[in-house]
Amino acid sequence: MHTTDPNTVILASDILTWADSKTTAVGNLVKAVAAVMVIVAIIGAYWRTKSWVATAVAFLLGALVLWGIVNMPSLQSKVGSEINSAGTHTVQVLALPATDDGPAQ
Repeated sequence: MHTTDPNTVILASDILTWADSKTTAVGNLVKAVAAVMVIVAIIGAYWRTKSWVATAVAFLLGALVLWGIVNMPSLQSKVGSEINSAGTHTVQVLALPATDDGPAQ
């Protein structure tokens, strides 16, 4: 809302604080929904198969997915550093020697 008073100051920190709190709330909601979906998948795996092995595999895969979701910021920085450090090596191309049958392929 705009004011006509030139002495009124609207601080951007209020908006940034609000945006930061909403971003945190959405992140927590995504993590909670993912946890509920993993629990439903584990129960569904047992319900369909009646096998403890399938249930254990579903539990391990669900735990891996949740770990990836929770640690997404650190995984993003690791992937970026791996890609940046991998690009510093040179590539050498070696030609095959020619044979009596013709030129090298």
